Amino acid sequence: MEYYSWILTFHVVSFMSWMAMLFYLPRLFVYHVENIDKKEFVEVVKIQEYKIYKYIGNPAMWTTILSGITMLILNNSLLTQDWMYAKIFMLILLVAYSLSLEYYRKQLEKNECKKSGKFFRMYNEQPTMLAILIVGYVITKNFSILFSLIIIALFTFISYMILKPKKAKN
Repeated sequence: MEYYSWILTFHVVSFMSWMAMLFYLPRLFVYHVENIDKKEFVEVVKIQEYKIYKYIGNPAMWTTILSGITMLILNNSLLTQDWMYAKIFMLILLVAYSLSLEYYRKQLEKNECKKSGKFFRMYNEQPTMLAILIVGYVITKNFSILFSLIIIALFTFISYMILKPKKAKN
């Protein structure tokens, strides 16, 4: 167990790097779709989208997962705690979200994406919600249904506010 703290350190840094991509890539998607008529700009953004996903986000996701699995093997008593299962469930959702970003990136690369800037602004909020839940479970070592529902309700409201149509001025 003498290496456990070093693995945990690597896990946290990997998670931070992965989250950086999850926060920034959808913002690039917003710039991409809202400036689609500016071909030179879009070509630069496409390169940024590719590099942040392939060189930062995807490797960071896998190192987060592998270091997490390593910690669970070294300390399998964590698997007796409810909060760890909640964290793993949120991790699965975060992985699905990460993979969906690659799906959208490829659509944007081929100029086939029909999503709006408003959609990607809303989509950009989802990893924050999942990160708050994951960090909350880890810090408190507790799975609270109330905490989880409050965070989900808050981000549902935020998503609604982003997506709702603006009222026309008379």
